[in-house]
Amino acid sequence: MAQALILTVDDDAEVLRAISQDIRREFGSRFRVIRVDSGQGALGVTREARRTNEVIALFLVDQRMPGMSGVEFLEAAKKYFPDAKRVLLTAYADTDAAIKAINDVHLDYYLMKPWDPPEERLYPVLSDLLGDWTAGYRPAFDGIRIVGQRWSSESHAMRDFLARNQVPYQWIDIDIDPEATQLLALSGHGATDLPVVILPDDTAISQPTMPDVAGRIGLRHTSSTPLYDLIIVGGGPAGLAAAVYGASEGLRTCIVERHAAGGRPTRARGSRTTSASRPGSPARTWPGEPPPRPSVSGLRPCSRTRRSGSNRPRDRWESNLGTAPSYGGNRSSSPPE
Repeated sequence: MAQALILTVDDDAEVLRAISQDIRREFGSRFRVIRVDSGQGALGVTREARRTNEVIALFLVDQRMPGMSGVEFLEAAKKYFPDAKRVLLTAYADTDAAIKAINDVHLDYYLMKPWDPPEERLYPVLSDLLGDWTAGYRPAFDGIRIVGQRWSSESHAMRDFLARNQVPYQWIDIDIDPEATQLLALSGHGATDLPVVILPDDTAISQPTMPDVAGRIGLRHTSSTPLYDLIIVGGGPAGLAAAVYGASEGLRTCIVERHAAGGRPTRARGSRTTSASRPGSPARTWPGEPPPRPSVSGLRPCSRTRRSGSNRPRDRWESNLGTAPSYGGNRSSSPPE
């Protein structure tokens, strides 16, 4: 899990360097410290952190900055990270503004300059605030996010596709979740672009097709060999059973499945196919190997090889994602790329 951020903001380069070094020395092992020299620049960093699904634990901001004051920045940043702790760095002349900010932006604390020694005037305050934040922090979902409407057939089809293939995802309903509108704005999309799939690398795809998403998350949807000995259309229990038998006989075997594959066969140790991995045979495990899974996801690239008594070359079977075509006549040729 990525470290949470501590964002320090000050237009004075020396003060910014000093406060960042002090914070990094004490909290750098648990948090990532980022320093920015302006309120506008810090707001851009905050938006980007929200778009990339990072989390900011604490804002430490100077009050007097050109263009945007500390209080103005905290008020703007609050809508992106409402649970982050907010600390204002002030001089004696700014105490009135700090006290007013307690009510306006729910300021958690204000620190007076200078803060030396930090062991007495800085670390105890920040330690308490970060401890409170950590106690209530719920890690953000690190995976595929789908923004859409509950009754949309396209949204339902995408959710069903990921669920069938056992791919974790987070569903964000635009009608009831305020986060959805924010994510759409940050990714450059609108309500007319739904559903929007946001991948773990923060790429946002509007109204994607299933092959589009499959290719982005590592599911194979094109054949890697121009010719197969055996092509099986349908990756249910019967199709997987036939594929195991075909591969065990040395045939180059391909499964074409429209949605998701699953069934009884299990993989033996290494890459050998044995009678124990055939349907109807008891599951066999090897020393030090965990028990086999009850099903096989045929959409992930996989291989099954064997060595026979005649030392025939290793063969493999693989499963491809795609729309199951209707074949006529001779079915020994491979499906179109």
